[in-house]
Amino acid sequence: MNARNTSLAPTIYNRKELSDEQLLDLYTAVLQPRMIEEKMLILLRQGKISKWFSGIGQEAVAVGLTKALQEDEYLLPMHRNLGVFTSRQIPLFRLFAQWQGKMSGFTKGRDRSFHFGTQEHKIIGMISHLGPQLGVANGIALADLLRNRQKVTAVFSGEGGTSEGDFHEALNVAAVWSLPVLFCIENNGYGLSTPSSQQFKCKDLADKGPGYGMESHVIDGNNVLAVYHKVRDIAASVRSNPRPVLLEFKTFRMRGHEEASGTKYVPKELLEAWAQKDPLENYQAFLKEEGVLTDSLEVQYKKRIIGEINEHLAKAFAEEAVVSSEAQELGDVYKSQDIKPVLPTKKQKKVRMVDAISQGLRQSMERHKNLVIMGQDIAEYGGVFKVTAGFLAQFGPGRVRNTPICESSIIEAAYGLAVNGYRSVVELQFSDFISSGFNPVINLLAKSYYRWGQSVPTVLRMPCGAGVGAGPFHSQTNEAWFTKTPGLKVVYPAFPYDAKGLLATAIEEENPVLFFEHKALYRSVYQEVPEDYYSLPLGEAALLRSGDDLSIISYGAGVHWALEAADKLGLSADVIDLRTLQPLDTDCLYRSVQKTGKVLILQEDTLFGGMASELAALITEHCFTYLDAPVRRLGSMETPVPFAANLEALYLPKERLEKALQELRDY
Repeated sequence: MNARNTSLAPTIYNRKELSDEQLLDLYTAVLQPRMIEEKMLILLRQGKISKWFSGIGQEAVAVGLTKALQEDEYLLPMHRNLGVFTSRQIPLFRLFAQWQGKMSGFTKGRDRSFHFGTQEHKIIGMISHLGPQLGVANGIALADLLRNRQKVTAVFSGEGGTSEGDFHEALNVAAVWSLPVLFCIENNGYGLSTPSSQQFKCKDLADKGPGYGMESHVIDGNNVLAVYHKVRDIAASVRSNPRPVLLEFKTFRMRGHEEASGTKYVPKELLEAWAQKDPLENYQAFLKEEGVLTDSLEVQYKKRIIGEINEHLAKAFAEEAVVSSEAQELGDVYKSQDIKPVLPTKKQKKVRMVDAISQGLRQSMERHKNLVIMGQDIAEYGGVFKVTAGFLAQFGPGRVRNTPICESSIIEAAYGLAVNGYRSVVELQFSDFISSGFNPVINLLAKSYYRWGQSVPTVLRMPCGAGVGAGPFHSQTNEAWFTKTPGLKVVYPAFPYDAKGLLATAIEEENPVLFFEHKALYRSVYQEVPEDYYSLPLGEAALLRSGDDLSIISYGAGVHWALEAADKLGLSADVIDLRTLQPLDTDCLYRSVQKTGKVLILQEDTLFGGMASELAALITEHCFTYLDAPVRRLGSMETPVPFAANLEALYLPKERLEKALQELRDY
């Protein structure tokens, strides 16, 4: 609908089989968030809350939809869907405390407004990037489908969010996988100040549904009965016949995007026209015409709600400002757990690194019945590196899932699986391709436990590295993108034994793990590896060789270069394989440097801003008085990874390593 179209159809109510009690229940459910909002706007002007995103005029969508679903079905609302939270009976003082940044809220003061989730009420809050929650709904619905639970998941977006790539990816995945998701688009005419006419050209957003092979419906979003009846009927159908459905709710935002933005950009006649379709006032008038609601009953309801608001506000205001400590804040970045290591058996076999990873992944699939693998070409084809060859036959298409080319949506689905009790391993075909899924990794997976206590047992497998002539788009080793981000763990093995044991632990983790696998090592490195399942702890470096001249610290392919160079030069050196970059075994590093007094840190990544820089800073801060030479860093040239063999050799630090070691030894 054009934002300037003021020809609006009148609201026509049809109670169908609903009793008077049900009609009144819907009335109070719409009335409550309206009255809360009116109070919040007063508090905002008084400076008692920091910000407010008003849903006045849109309450019928949130209330009608929530009431139409079962209480144990997940809802993923936006910041204008107060009616979802109140209809799920969340205690008001907890909502008020959340908006004030108090401890009784849902995020311990770490996030604001509606950026929170609550498993108790089956509500998963949004992040400000909007689109990712659409893919999260897919993961939640997939978990229900795998359990054969006849449930639906409903996820909200504004019409502005449909312009994001996440919208396309999520709808496409849901359609391909026949997931029971209701994609609920609140078309309120404006994305902040940009009218719909400048956001999309189709007449209705529902027109997009058939393009995905998906049924779609347009619903009067200001008519609570129309919303309730339509969603209830569609949800019942989807439970018995799982499939995604696109629902477009025509409604309007009567206040600014948030209060500071105002509504000056909205034509006056348009605001007046939509005011005539107020979802509360029109429904209230209908109930009075039906003889269901009286003036005295209306007053009674309002007095009760005002009393509840004031009582719960007083409780929230009386609560002291949130207080924490460095230990508490750091302690909630990762979920702590006591993973009991499984010791390796004596029965071993000499295998390649790729075989060890495949074996470890297969044994984890056998051990964890709620583990799902997702990625491009991983099913029948077995993955481009054949890590999952044969998995489909053993575990079936439910748990070994080929995906469309959409890294972002699949990582979001992994998060949804975690929300609904599943573990997942996502294979990125190449670690370079994580850039297409960067947002959910950094802003969703990493921050989840710190924000609202939701753990994310997800492993992203990252085939990486140069040395195979793959060029700029398939050769990066991009671990530094993620070691910078609190909430992520980063593992980077150099040997088959470590790769298998560390992968097992990564899958046991309740925290998101990026598991880097160097492609050049897949089929070039062999080692005796236990045939049965075993695990190795994260955060423990390996001292591969002991010496007195100097310390060489590296990881991945760099470890093999270091061993080769040390042998060739006849160095008496400590050679340390970090194995995990987050958490980091600093104790091992400090002991070595304090013994040798000289250290070279080797990485394959370009030098500036990488792991070597951070390690050099740590060693300088903690071991300065033990150093007999400046800390030496060595990394790749500051260019993208080139394709031609001679250029790739020039780029990599391997050919410069011996000279650097000699210079450090002789310093």
